[in-house]
Amino acid sequence: MMPSLHRNFAIVAFATLLTAPLFAQQETPETNRKVTGGGITVKGWQGKVDADAEKAGQTVNDAKLTAEGKVLQVTTGPAITYWSPKNKAKGDYKVSATFTEPKFMNLNTHPHPYGIVIAGNGMGTADQSYIYCAAYGNGNFIVRGFGPEPFQLNGRREANDAVHKAAGVGQPVTQEIAMQVKGDTVSCIINGTTVKSFPKSDLITAGKLKSTDGLYGIRFAHNTDATVSNLKVTKP
Repeated sequence: MMPSLHRNFAIVAFATLLTAPLFAQQETPETNRKVTGGGITVKGWQGKVDADAEKAGQTVNDAKLTAEGKVLQVTTGPAITYWSPKNKAKGDYKVSATFTEPKFMNLNTHPHPYGIVIAGNGMGTADQSYIYCAAYGNGNFIVRGFGPEPFQLNGRREANDAVHKAAGVGQPVTQEIAMQVKGDTVSCIINGTTVKSFPKSDLITAGKLKSTDGLYGIRFAHNTDATVSNLKVTKP
């Protein structure tokens, strides 16, 4: 019995040594890139990098927002939120867009999210507030906000079968992402499936949202490269 027991312990220990570095590598924090030729060239659009990037001296010029026709191209840099002051939504509405990562994890060592922003108030200021629904190309999603300090609504991330997975690193992956306000409910919808919903009363409160009425836009994590098409607001 004892030799067999020792052998089993040895196998487990060896497997742990093999797998631990792989998981550690996936979660290793990455340094924010500085995108060459960065800035915003899409007429009327604005942006703001996250507070930690600002403290490190980074600006919107360290990420890039361009357009080819009606398709937006985003390359980051620091984590950033983009919006146009003309893009406003109030009452009941649904903001949606198609996000395509042409090469999954092209600029990062582990998956990073991108998605839809709504309920933007005070955007570009130290007192801004908004909420966003974002997808990862590995089947996870996150719902998070700023009010103005960050607040989490489904932890750091959550898996859902509705979220598309890239076939592998360097392969394309596309997500249809939407945020909807309908009645007393705010929902995150990915590829046609409601993956998370919240009562308005849980969101419009101190330290979170000022209102669900406000500007809408897009949100990208750091070191990410993707396109955004068909950004629109409709009635749910």
